[in-house]
Amino acid sequence: MILPVTLTIAAALALLNVGLAIRVSRLRLGGHTAGHAPLDTRMRTHANFVEYAPFVLILLALIELGGGSPFWLWIAGAAFVLARLAHAFGMDRPAPNPFRAGGAVVTWALLLLLSGWALAIAYAARVPVAPTTIELANVHG
Repeated sequence: MILPVTLTIAAALALLNVGLAIRVSRLRLGGHTAGHAPLDTRMRTHANFVEYAPFVLILLALIELGGGSPFWLWIAGAAFVLARLAHAFGMDRPAPNPFRAGGAVVTWALLLLLSGWALAIAYAARVPVAPTTIELANVHG
């Protein structure tokens, strides 16, 4: 089964991952090493992205496989991409700032919502279905 929402969001996140890695590499190629504040910040930004993206992608894929609404999956996926962009943008600025905080809060909220949605799908499938017809015993014979 092809998962168009998950595949599209995964592609967007892969591109974002490469962009974040390039930002780290440019500072490293400039001769900077650990302890250089901008390099440390960019490394942490990249690592933070890598910590959250797999969970969101796994949840998106499983919810999509479980029959979750494509409309809401698109909303969640796009919100995650935007949240991670905002967070990366905010990490380059003095803290606290709305980009960094907003990116983190939206990421956490999405993880909680997607987790709840996944659990709802998992356990809704296990609820016994009430019978639609009643079979009566043959009392005449």
